[in-house]
Order: sequence, then structure tokens, then C-alpha cells
Amino acid sequence: MRRLLRPLLGAATAALAVLACTTPATPASAADAPYDVLVFSKTAGFRHDSIAVGTQAIRDLGAANSFTVTATEDAAQFTTANLARFEAVIFLNTTGDVLNDSQQAAFESYIGAGGGYVGVHSAADTEYNWPFYGNLVGAWFASHPAIQQARVKVEDRAHAATAHLGQTWTRTDEWYDFRTNARSTAHVLASLDESSYSGGAMGGDHPHAWCKTYSGGRSFYTGGGHSQSSYSEAAFRSHLLGGIRYAAGRTKADCRPETGYTALYNGATTGWSQAGPGGFTNTDATLSSSGGLGLYWYSAKQFTNYSLKLDWRIPGDDNSGVFVGFPASSDPNSAMTNGYEVQIDATDSDDRTTGSIYGVKSADLAARDAALNPPGEWNTYELLVEGERLQVLLNGVKINDFTNTDPARSLAGYVGIQNHGTGDDVSFRNIRIKELGGTNPPTTRTGRIVGLAGKCLDVRNGSSADGTQIQLFTCNGAAGQQWTVGTDSTIRSLGKCLDVNGGSSADGAKVQLWSCNGGGAQRWAAQSDGSLRNTQSGKCLDVSGNSSADGAVVHQWSCHGGTNQKWTLPS
Repeated sequence: MRRLLRPLLGAATAALAVLACTTPATPASAADAPYDVLVFSKTAGFRHDSIAVGTQAIRDLGAANSFTVTATEDAAQFTTANLARFEAVIFLNTTGDVLNDSQQAAFESYIGAGGGYVGVHSAADTEYNWPFYGNLVGAWFASHPAIQQARVKVEDRAHAATAHLGQTWTRTDEWYDFRTNARSTAHVLASLDESSYSGGAMGGDHPHAWCKTYSGGRSFYTGGGHSQSSYSEAAFRSHLLGGIRYAAGRTKADCRPETGYTALYNGATTGWSQAGPGGFTNTDATLSSSGGLGLYWYSAKQFTNYSLKLDWRIPGDDNSGVFVGFPASSDPNSAMTNGYEVQIDATDSDDRTTGSIYGVKSADLAARDAALNPPGEWNTYELLVEGERLQVLLNGVKINDFTNTDPARSLAGYVGIQNHGTGDDVSFRNIRIKELGGTNPPTTRTGRIVGLAGKCLDVRNGSSADGTQIQLFTCNGAAGQQWTVGTDSTIRSLGKCLDVNGGSSADGAKVQLWSCNGGGAQRWAAQSDGSLRNTQSGKCLDVSGNSSADGAVVHQWSCHGGTNQKWTLPS
């Protein structure tokens, strides 16, 4: 949305680094504060011959990405004092019972104090008699077929471990089946397409990589990494790096379990419409803005109680937003005037910055700053709408809690994303929604209002200017013939309200389009005889002179039951 003069961006944009090794370049995030990780690879069962190359790959990643690596197979390193040195502990192809009771207790305390865990491949084939560990890793190993190529379905393309991948990832590995499905307790980042290989035993839902929070700490697990060749794959190394960065707290993500969402956009733009100039390109299941000031909105359906999630990224000091609760309109200003914007722009003023309800309520800035990934990295919003309450979560952390009290607005309505203008670049992925049950208020209705001789209630010349005359006109599908009958008794078109001029109660008073203000002159009630009565004046919407000619003026008149006062509202 339009904004005040903004300050200069204070932090440098993250750059890409390359690994100083013989493998292909791997994307990395510069400017991570330096940190330390412990690689633990003790085995008490099967021993993978990839442990040495895996350890070296992690050392290489650390050298290029601001972390140091201590590698050990000595379980005696698991003491409270020693573990406190590390931001993350990586269980690299461990197997069997590798820690005694006191070492387990030290590790539990480490996680409880906010430590990070990374499990690679047979880390899930470890410590079956330690419930804490099973809950931390997310699922225990059950079986696997022969090593073969398979197709991985990437479900989350915002997390640092998977953001670099396409929607599918084809590679060769040893594909684990698990004793339980991790989806109920973890956020699944990628799953296996069992139709793409032989021997999978988990059916249609086969998680492969996931993240979660547990007991105060962060956990990332990947089922990949069996073979030596895995660690020379650029994509797998980036996958591993992203998991390490998440576990170490150097990148943020929404790792709460997620089920029951329906995609509004995940590559297909069916149901979406552009209002105003500019737009979005659609490449690699990613919407990228161009030009503006415009709005790309999901016009196929309105929503009342729901959880809307979407992933977004800006490259620098850029401006965009997510709009909720606005009526159908081809004018992007309608969403600004009649809906609410959850802002994306971390450098603007408090009530116009990322996480704010634009111009209305600032985010909790301390919570926002702690949850926000920097420019160049993906973030995830959840907008939770329950009645007239809107909660905003950033990467799983609540940063705003707002209740609408404006009678001229409602959080029920359409949802959309903003293309703010040239130079204000933003990308979106995986826009999904879960409609919530409960006691929803009545759904608003949008469509034509048909009157005398089958003609439509029409905004003259399609103008959204205050004071524009309302008239009767042949139905033609124009935006000025689309009316939203609101739950607040308003009737809206082009983002403005059907209004009796000056709040007059006189016969013949002009009926016009006017900015919504919550007044009685903008409240209308459908009657059982088909008339539409203004609740303030008690008079009816009437076609002047009972004329069915195009352009016949619509005004207010004493109710008399005539055909020129009969209207069919959208169903």
C-alpha cells in the first residue's frame, strides 16, 4: 500500500557463497552470525560407509557458511557443559543405542534449553528405547527396499532446506519406511511418491523430510543421505545446510504440523483475477510481482472463518501486502478502503511495517524481529480470521492480534496479494486456506441486482467517484453491475456503498454511490414482497417514472409495492 517516506535498508542483502570443494556450488546465506555444530556418528548397529564423506561435506558447508564443526563418535562428549558450546547437534547416520542414561539426560537438557537437532538418514534407526529421542526425531525407521531412483514431492518450498528445490526432486537413495507417520507431530517438508519406485510401504502419505519444535528446541530430519554420492549432490548439500541453519536458529520457519489446507495457488492460477495495473508472472509455482499499484485476488470464493497461509519473499527494501475482507471489485483501491492489509515492508513506520494491519495497528515489533527472515529468504504468514478477529503469525510466531470494530468493514470477504509498483518486488508461493467451522456469520452474496424489465442496477459509467448516480441499465456483466450484499446490511459495488444522498427521507432523494461510512443511509433491508427498503428512511429503492429505459434514474420513494420497486438480489 502507499506509504510514508521510508528509511534506507540498514542491513546488507544476503549473498551466495560457493563451497571450496570439488562438488558443484551450493547456495548459502552470508551474514549468519558464526556458530558451532557437533557432528555425532557413533554406531551400535549397521555402519554406513558414507559417514566419513558426510562429515567432510558438513565441514565444507561450515567453512563456507559461518559455522565450525566438531566431529566425534565419543558419547562422553554428551555432558551439559560440553553440549552448551553448540547451536546444533547432528546425528549423522547413527545406529542403535549410542548414549547411556546420563548422556541422554544431558542431551534432553540441551534441547530443553533451546538447542537444535539434525537427524540424517539412519538417525531414525537409533535409540528405540528412548521415548524422548523418538519424539525429537519424529519417527523411527521400519524398513527399506533396494537403493533406487525415486521422486520426492516437495511440499514446503519456503523452509531453507527445501526452498531451492522444484516441486519434485528426483534422486537415488535408500528410501526409508517409518513405523509411524510424522505428519501428526511435525511439519512435513517433502514426501515420497511411492508410485515412482518399488517397495514403498507407507501408502499414499509417505513423509521423507520434516521439521518440528520439541521440548524447547528445534528438530530437522531428512531420510536422505545413505550413500557416499549423496554428499556430492549440490541439491542434497543445500538441503542439509538449510536443515542445519534451521536447527541452529539461523533461519526461521513455521514448523507446526499442517493438515487440512486447500491450495488457492500452487502453480495454477484458476480462480484468480487482477485488479488495477501491473500483475504477477507465474513461473516455477511462484508468483512474482511487476508494476502496480494492483491487486491479484482470489475471485472464485469469499471466506469468513479461516486460516490463510502463504509464503513470501522480498529481495531488499520492498513493499507488498496481503489483503483480507474486501468486496468484489476491479478497483484495487476497494481492497484498501474496505478490507484490511497485512503489510510486507520491514523498514516502514510502525503501523505500516511487516506484520502490521496497515495504518491501523502495529505488530509486536520485538516478536516480529525475532521471527523475521531477512531479505532474500522466504517467510510464511498465517492470517487467522475468526469472526472479526484477525491474528497474524510470522513463521509460526504470533506478531499481531486485531479485532475489527469499524461498522463499514468486515473481515469476511475476498483475499488477495498486492503488486505495489515498479521496484517493489515480491514473490509468493503456496497460497493455501483452511476454512474453519463454528458459528460463522452469514456469508455475503455477490452478483447482479435485477429489477424492472429484467434490467440491472448499474453504477453510471462504471465510475467509483462519490456521488455517482445509480441507474437501471441492460445487464452486461460490467463491474458496476456487481453488487455485494453484506452481512452489515450494506450493498456495495466498486468498493463503495449504495447510499441515499445526505441521509434524506424525502421522496425522490438521489440514490448514489458513496464511500462506506457505516451510516443509516447506507443500510438496506430486503422485504418479503421483493422491495429493498432503506432502514433509516423506511423508503424503497425505486426506478423513477416506472421507466425501463437504459439510464433511468434510481431514487428513493415511499414504498407502494409496484414493479419498479421489485428487485432480485444475488443468491
